[in-house]
Amino acid sequence: MNMRNQWPVLPIMAGLASGLLTGCGTEGGDSGSDGSGIVMGMSDDVLATDPASGYDPGSWLLFNNVFQSLLSFPKGGTEPVPEAAENCEFSDTETKVYKCTLKDDLKFSNGDSLTSKDVKFSFDRMLKINDDAGPAIMFPMLDKVETPDEKTVVFQLNTPDATFPSKIASGAGSIVDHRQYDDSGLREDGEAVGSGPYKLESFGDDEAVFTVNENYEGTADVQNSRVTLKFFHGDQDELKKALTDNKIDIAYRGLSASDIADIEAAGNDAGVEIVDGTSAEVQHLVFNMDDPVTGQPGVRKAIAHLLDREALMSEVYQGTATPLYSIIPAGIAGHNTAFFDTYGASPSKAKAAAALEADGITGKVKLTLWSTPTRYGPATDQELKAIAGQLNKSGLFDADVKSVDFEQYEKDIADGKYGVYVKGWVPDYPDPDNFTAPFFGKGNVLSNNYTNGMITHTLIPRTAAQSDRSATDDDYGRLQDAVAEDVPIIPIWQAKQYAVVRDDVYGLEYCLDASTVFRFWEISKG
Repeated sequence: MNMRNQWPVLPIMAGLASGLLTGCGTEGGDSGSDGSGIVMGMSDDVLATDPASGYDPGSWLLFNNVFQSLLSFPKGGTEPVPEAAENCEFSDTETKVYKCTLKDDLKFSNGDSLTSKDVKFSFDRMLKINDDAGPAIMFPMLDKVETPDEKTVVFQLNTPDATFPSKIASGAGSIVDHRQYDDSGLREDGEAVGSGPYKLESFGDDEAVFTVNENYEGTADVQNSRVTLKFFHGDQDELKKALTDNKIDIAYRGLSASDIADIEAAGNDAGVEIVDGTSAEVQHLVFNMDDPVTGQPGVRKAIAHLLDREALMSEVYQGTATPLYSIIPAGIAGHNTAFFDTYGASPSKAKAAAALEADGITGKVKLTLWSTPTRYGPATDQELKAIAGQLNKSGLFDADVKSVDFEQYEKDIADGKYGVYVKGWVPDYPDPDNFTAPFFGKGNVLSNNYTNGMITHTLIPRTAAQSDRSATDDDYGRLQDAVAEDVPIIPIWQAKQYAVVRDDVYGLEYCLDASTVFRFWEISKG
């Protein structure tokens, strides 16, 4: 969710430690399947209702519930399965021709028939509009879409891509009604017409209302009558108050680590419980390789030697995130611990000083760490200040922190004004490709001027073409090791997803898995 350009789009929130309560997310939720409405609050905004534009977590939450894709990720699974399609498969051995056959009698929420024409229109439109805040960046491999008949869609790729099924199973594969959307411009009326489990009843600055789509034909079994999504625009205190005052049933994305600790301490007396789930959401420090300070390898390596992730997890995140030591997070195939192996887990002033000396750097390194206050989690500014403190404590750096609103932040990054800045990432799909190609492939989203020919021209294309994903582990290991050596970014933490729910709400465990799909239809209230 642009999710990746805006990183990614993503207001990244730290998740919970595994020891937190999970009792409300049990299969004992049948008592809640009476069709009652659900009210959910979150700190993220929904930046777009048009899937040709939105590439942020809030927008993809909307897309995953209002629109269908040809494929979808089943609850708890990372391999896509048919959704609007009856079946899909590569029809060649080079993974360059992907063919899907649609299910019979598909309809949009307004009653219009859904055919292969709508699928082609959706992809052609997204690529033609090529919105800066949209998912077109995910499809450089897509050459053309063909429709031999009303039920058949053929994707012709210009380069092999075994991950293409996962890409079209994400929010980027949302199918829109060709009668309701302009083929060359974004829809700006706050409305949406899809064929997913829900229809968008209304959308405003402070809330969106989703009701059941009676025309839906797919794999979801809807457990409620409607979902009202309330936006708290980054106001953590109001989100917490709404939950404790029983004005919302679920708080998702936005409570601080201290809020979570307070709720956990209150236990059942508060009438709420914490549900945690797996996540591949990550956060990194990013270095501008053309900057006169951070462009020096010794500076970047010194920072890698001084970063104390464990202290950050304890002091800033209170155990709600875990240290991350590579660009591919734990739980994703191909993950290794390249930064741990290269720089260790404990800070070393001696090794940092040696790295600086090797580059001929003497005296304190003056450095500004750039942050943005809410986009990547409520504790981001605090975290960056803690990192600056760690650097200054070594006596090798004179570091400070500046925080600017996200819109200005992204503009300044694109203009190359920052030497080091923070970025968060919520994956589009649970494959190591999504943690590597967007960062180091052609047209990458980091805007940090890093190039490595072996990664861009050999490892990324070779891993993308490999249909046996387990066979890519060695290449992904080489890629991660190369990044640890060059240090264009430093991984900081990996989050868990979490939600805090009232004790009569069920099904949340089916909304918080590595696919990053929040499934409204799984939630019930008893």
